[in-house]
Amino acid sequence: MQPDGPYRFTHVLGGCQVGKAWAAIDGQGRLVTVAVLDAAVAATPAWREAFSATANAMGQTQGGQPFVYADFAATAPWVAYPAEAGPGAEKLFRALGMDYQPVPGEAASPGTDVPSTSGPGSPAAVVPHQVSGPPQQVSAPPQSVSGVPQQVSAPPQSVSGVPQVSAPPHAPWAMHGGPIPVQPISAAPQPVSGAGAEASTVDPVFPDADRPSSDDPFGGPVRRIKPSAPPPRRTGLWVGVAAAALAVAVGAGATVWAVSGDEKPTDPQTLPTASGTAAFPSAPAINPGLKPWAQAAPYSVEERSLAIAAPSMVFVEAVFTGTLREAKSNVPLSVTPVTFKRRCSGFVANADGHIVTNGQCVRPAVEAARERALYTLGRILIEQKRLTAPQLDEYVRGKLNSSVFTGAEPGSEPVSQVFAQFNVARGDLTASPAIPGQIVRVLEPDAGNLALVKLTQPSLPAVELADGGVPGPGAALLVMGYRTTDADFRAATYTVESKPAQVAGTANQGSVSVSRLNDDVGIYSAGGVALDTTGRVVGVLDTDRAASGTPNRALVPVSVVTGLLEAGGTSNGRADTDKMYRDGLDAFFAGRNADAIASFDRVAQASPVNLLAQAYRQNAVDRARLADESDGPPRLLLALLAGLGGVLLVGLIVLVVVFLRRRPRY
Repeated sequence: MQPDGPYRFTHVLGGCQVGKAWAAIDGQGRLVTVAVLDAAVAATPAWREAFSATANAMGQTQGGQPFVYADFAATAPWVAYPAEAGPGAEKLFRALGMDYQPVPGEAASPGTDVPSTSGPGSPAAVVPHQVSGPPQQVSAPPQSVSGVPQQVSAPPQSVSGVPQVSAPPHAPWAMHGGPIPVQPISAAPQPVSGAGAEASTVDPVFPDADRPSSDDPFGGPVRRIKPSAPPPRRTGLWVGVAAAALAVAVGAGATVWAVSGDEKPTDPQTLPTASGTAAFPSAPAINPGLKPWAQAAPYSVEERSLAIAAPSMVFVEAVFTGTLREAKSNVPLSVTPVTFKRRCSGFVANADGHIVTNGQCVRPAVEAARERALYTLGRILIEQKRLTAPQLDEYVRGKLNSSVFTGAEPGSEPVSQVFAQFNVARGDLTASPAIPGQIVRVLEPDAGNLALVKLTQPSLPAVELADGGVPGPGAALLVMGYRTTDADFRAATYTVESKPAQVAGTANQGSVSVSRLNDDVGIYSAGGVALDTTGRVVGVLDTDRAASGTPNRALVPVSVVTGLLEAGGTSNGRADTDKMYRDGLDAFFAGRNADAIASFDRVAQASPVNLLAQAYRQNAVDRARLADESDGPPRLLLALLAGLGGVLLVGLIVLVVVFLRRRPRY
């Protein structure tokens, strides 16, 4: 029987004492391997915990085996691995210490012997053994952590005392060592054939000495005892019995059908779906960019932290347009204006549209702006065949100190614009869904290098700032910001990415004491955030000037952000929609699907930009459907079983009646 799940299961890959590995296809046509723990085994809490802990440990270990999704709360827990990453399901069972056996004919892992079949038409020679008890205690069970998930020190040991089945049980008829003996007949009567048969005077059965006497009263040709006539056929009786059995079966099935339909009056009448889809874990039409359940262990504190803060992340693009001129003569270096762009990350600090981002991103220093404009002009000259690529750096160095970047008129400022995008962003976009913004205040690089920008769109999802100072060395955090993998950055697609990081130390950048991290998200993450396990911002990402390559590993403390907001006439605050979204997440992670769906519905209506609320709503819908299907047998099956029970009852009554009628009467 195929397991329940959001995939189309095609065939079994192998099995062990506690479960099976399946080949399956997800809603987008991708191949996966799914490890399914038997429901009977999962009824033991120790096995369920060992199964989930081992899967999480494999996914978080360096060079391990991450999974695409899992449901550890199902009746038969399962974990899905991408097929291209190797036999993940097999590795999970082997990590549990099980004697995994692949199905003959399926691709086995290197070094695995494939057993032969037991005979023609046999599906597999290896039958998973029955588990007699829960797994042994893991030497270091996984602990709940407040930061980055720690690796489980060892997988669960093999089950001791598992009964080994060396062969199928003997059939009752196989208990004898040979055929049933048959007694031979020493003298069988020979048939009489031929013309002289009637004249024969020798009885072949009774010789003369043994022939019965003619005076035998029972030797006459006339039967003295006549057999009784056969009883009349009771066709009407059996027709009545069949009609009664059919009536009982139909009545019992209808009763069970009606009763089972009223067992769950509290369930929603119709489970809502997002955009008409029901794919799990997320519908293709809903793409919030960052998917916390794929960035961290499912249902972990890290997933919840990312889910809380991710909707407030924004992609910031600043556009600068001006004219490059000779510094002394004000003669333009180009007859056409020069436009360049800077891209970074940011977050919503107040639901009315105030965002915090990197200061140098939206208002670069004069020399930095001039250098960027010269490189832009140099690339234009290369396209016009007036400059070669190897000459670009020399051209910029030669013009950097002898030119100025101004507005349309000498001495005026270049024109600048700021745009922000939520969820999945695209470069070079100034129309909707890009939201224009106005710079309110900018801090100098030595004073925190932050900027406050007011967007024109209100009712935006805001993040909460943490209390306290600079995180100390060793603190485990989650860093989050925008990045791209596209080669052409100009029209690239940017998405939010997260990564676990630790504080390696502290340093001073100007008058601000910053924390230095051991990892970063990428060059576009400046203005991004570092989170604690409750989803609150503990710092803003900035360039680490002391590190090689200037990565975004410096963490500006929250106190600088608070001061910037106060100077701009605003403060950190969340709207009722933000609180409703947190309530939906609390219900989702507590397993209350109906409450989660209701909360996310209200959030989606009040804040359409929060696509993550819609994605989690879809996840709650799918999880509720899976839970409903796994609660018990389907109603139709219950009705059929009830009907069969009624037929068996009537049949038993008929057998008793027939037996009583056929008993001999003395």
